[in-house]
Amino acid sequence: MPNNPARQDMANAIRALAMDAVEAAKSGHPGMPMGMADAATALFADHLKFDAGAPDWPDRDRFVLSAGHGSMLIYALLHLTGYADMTMDQLRNFRQLGAITAGHPEAGHAGGIETTTGPLGQGIANAVGMAMAEHHLAAKFGRDLVDHFTYAIAGDGCLMEGVSHEAASMAGHMGLSRLIVLFDDNGISIDGSTDLAVSEDTTARFEAYGWQVLAVDGHDMDAVSAAITEARADAARPSLIRCRTVIGYGAPKKAGTAGAHGAPLGAEEIEGTRAAIGWAHAPFEISAEINDAWRAVGSRGNAAREAWQSRHDATDSADFDAAMKGDFNTAIDKAVGAWKQSLSAEPQKLATRVASQKAIEAILPACPSLMGGSADLTGSNNTRVGGQDSYGRDNAAGSYVHYGVREHGMAAAMNGIALHGGAIPYGGTFLVFTDYCRPSIRLSALMRQRVVYVMTHDSIGLGEDGPTHQPVEHLAALRVIPNLLVFRPGDAVETAEAWQCALAAEESPSVLALSRQGLEQFRLGDLSENMTARGAYIAAGDAEGRQVTLLASGSEVGIAMSAREMLAADGIAATVVSVPCMELFWQQDAAWQKMVLGTAPRIAIEAAIRQPWDRILGEKDAFVGMDDFGASAPAGDLFPHFGITADAVVSAAKARVT
Repeated sequence: MPNNPARQDMANAIRALAMDAVEAAKSGHPGMPMGMADAATALFADHLKFDAGAPDWPDRDRFVLSAGHGSMLIYALLHLTGYADMTMDQLRNFRQLGAITAGHPEAGHAGGIETTTGPLGQGIANAVGMAMAEHHLAAKFGRDLVDHFTYAIAGDGCLMEGVSHEAASMAGHMGLSRLIVLFDDNGISIDGSTDLAVSEDTTARFEAYGWQVLAVDGHDMDAVSAAITEARADAARPSLIRCRTVIGYGAPKKAGTAGAHGAPLGAEEIEGTRAAIGWAHAPFEISAEINDAWRAVGSRGNAAREAWQSRHDATDSADFDAAMKGDFNTAIDKAVGAWKQSLSAEPQKLATRVASQKAIEAILPACPSLMGGSADLTGSNNTRVGGQDSYGRDNAAGSYVHYGVREHGMAAAMNGIALHGGAIPYGGTFLVFTDYCRPSIRLSALMRQRVVYVMTHDSIGLGEDGPTHQPVEHLAALRVIPNLLVFRPGDAVETAEAWQCALAAEESPSVLALSRQGLEQFRLGDLSENMTARGAYIAAGDAEGRQVTLLASGSEVGIAMSAREMLAADGIAATVVSVPCMELFWQQDAAWQKMVLGTAPRIAIEAAIRQPWDRILGEKDAFVGMDDFGASAPAGDLFPHFGITADAVVSAAKARVT
């Protein structure tokens, strides 16, 4: 059955803008927007709850373009529906420097872009996190305030990526019935037919995860709309709607081929497409009738938003507003201060993973929006505390998520939770498995999201599990990610301060690298100032008169302290500098950096590779640490075996003190 002509014109407007913008940029991906224009029109015109005039309305439906290479689909939709910042000039400047219309959608660039996509599979996993947040907040605050769906458009590539398997499995297990994914089932990838690479039964796969799966002609708008209605009615399962489409729909020669995927169609093919779809308008030109129809779609949600605002204003919504704002710093500062006072009164030797748990215990009452979890390592990561019930299908109000052995899915879902707002996610695994999370950690940083990664077992100090589980290069690999704060606290005090810093950093994610082994508390006395916020500071000794500076992080601060005492016995004045967060240290003013580092020879100590320390160390300075993988043995044997000892530090210091 043919589509309503007026609706077809609306969809063709998307096709025209997509092919024109890609042609103007001389790069981009026209095929997916042209293929999914009909399905997207059905979604936006019939179902999506939003108000283009209020992009940040908390109870809007979330729309995620997981197949981010087709970015002109969302840019066209945002422009047509009337988002103020998505002007026609922005479309004309697609993929150009300074435009908000980047090659792949970027969160924060424009209203209506809920997340940064492009790395395939991330978007669908972010959507799972958004649906988790909606599920959780609705249970906490009620359906009068939280009552929306999360929609995603995903392609074959998204479903091939491993992270989509992890995320889809989680969604089915959790019963995220307000998650609806429209699968652009066009059978084409960059290399050609998807038959070249995949042959699984996608329907059976998702049904096995516990999803409802529907299949429609993706170019039949009524059929797509009916399928979305059916998906919305399922109160127990997330839904996948297989939209059978033709990539580059309307292009006379390239439709249905890989040639439509990732390159401009060319003038001749565009002319043929215009004729095929009956589009008589010039490039970037939309008729008044089509424009008015789309603007009506963009303003349709105004009444729903006003009704929501009335409900909001008529109830005690202070806790909801506080959750959405996410600013609990004053209460957190008081809670951490009280915990540090107890540590000052009664110093404790604790593994920093245990100290982290105690910090969470102190912070949770002050920050009820914390939503924790672990990738099946709760007892090892020490990420769960009293008062945290398990989140799940039957207890959405629970604030602790059992992510299972799905590190990548966990990290991507936490990004979705953070992007949604209303909950502050943290999740744990072993530091070595940041390799499994890295693409999502990078996106946390790129999107400037407050996500806390609690990464325990931070060195050879974990012992017998051996080199497969002993991180050596991981601190270096994490420290090079822009806008990522990497904390490696050396005692219980620094651990509490690291949590305080991480939660205060509203535009940066944080990694807390925590020890398995117990560490003596070296911060004593007056603990009123958060010295970890300085990134590095003098922990023992003097700024002036030092003959050597010993710099260390984490468990190696204790080694530096022992070496300082040994050097003092030999008449050598050593100053110990604790470096819990290099990124924060480099943000300090030059005077602080100069005072902390001094001019004496420097020895850096860290049970990891040297590379991040080279910004601090000169040619004549020394590094005591790792230059190869670890080994399986008790931790007490490994540190001497690899030469990470106070004796080694003393030897290096004496060789450099004249």
